[in-house]
Amino acid sequence: MIEKLTLRDVQKAADRIRGISHVTPILTSSSLNQLTGNDLFCKGEHLQKVGAFKFRGAFNAVSRLDQQQLDRGLITVSSGNHAQALALAGRLHHAKVHIVMPDTASGIKKEAVKSYGADIHWCGNLQTKREKSLAEIKSLTGAHYIPPYDHPDVIAGQGTVALEMLDQIADLDVLVAPVGGGGLIAGIALVAKSMCPGIKVYGAEPLGADDAARSLSEGRRLPQLNPQTIADGLQTGIGEWNWHIIKDQVDDILTVNDQEIIDATHFIWERMKQVVEPSGAVSLAMVMSDEFRKRHQGQRIGLVFSGGNVSLDFFQCHKQS
Repeated sequence: MIEKLTLRDVQKAADRIRGISHVTPILTSSSLNQLTGNDLFCKGEHLQKVGAFKFRGAFNAVSRLDQQQLDRGLITVSSGNHAQALALAGRLHHAKVHIVMPDTASGIKKEAVKSYGADIHWCGNLQTKREKSLAEIKSLTGAHYIPPYDHPDVIAGQGTVALEMLDQIADLDVLVAPVGGGGLIAGIALVAKSMCPGIKVYGAEPLGADDAARSLSEGRRLPQLNPQTIADGLQTGIGEWNWHIIKDQVDDILTVNDQEIIDATHFIWERMKQVVEPSGAVSLAMVMSDEFRKRHQGQRIGLVFSGGNVSLDFFQCHKQS
């Protein structure tokens, strides 16, 4: 395991996933630029394998294992995109994968995990029940645990998003990424601050799951308290590895409410013709917010659409009149 993450670790991760993960496109919208007063460049990680950036970190972490570890199988606990990512990464490495998944997980994500050949072990939605189920299945199977975000190899893999963005777009003033467990924002901040020290890095977080914003404000890692947000992929608390990078290298974390998230999601669907899930639209919601626009005008802003795993039922339930 890496003792301290550096830019070189992310560059090595990029070498491991090259030719396996997609180099996702940069999407633009003149209407969006006019609306926000900035030039926006949106990294389409909803078009990544498994429909989310999570594949980068999962594949990198699995690639670091030796054959003996792979033969034992892999295990994680996840309600969504990391579950799919590990299921596919395990299949590509010919390793058995066990997913401990809350029974409240969305149907589309359950079916995707099954389609990649992983075994699902159901658990309750409370964190204590997840941890208990994980410990029990891990003990029974002997499988190697790959955390969803609190792991240096996972963070390094997610950091490849920023490597690509900085290669695709010149002279960015700001980078924005959603914050859940913190793997993506930590990896992006590490790369951005190493390569472009003057760039600003913002995290975007749902108001109903704002542990990262509160932690950054108070200068210490705080727990997630009863998260309530439509952005289900961002309900988890930030990890320890992630926090150490975030507190030193993320300039600020701004929050947005669920209505702002829904409005941003609809804009992406209707004006940009892209299927992005609410968690993936949080970055845009923040960039469209009054607070961000007060701070930044006439600048070049890079942001991440982090995932696109959303069912047709969601479109129906949240359609605009």
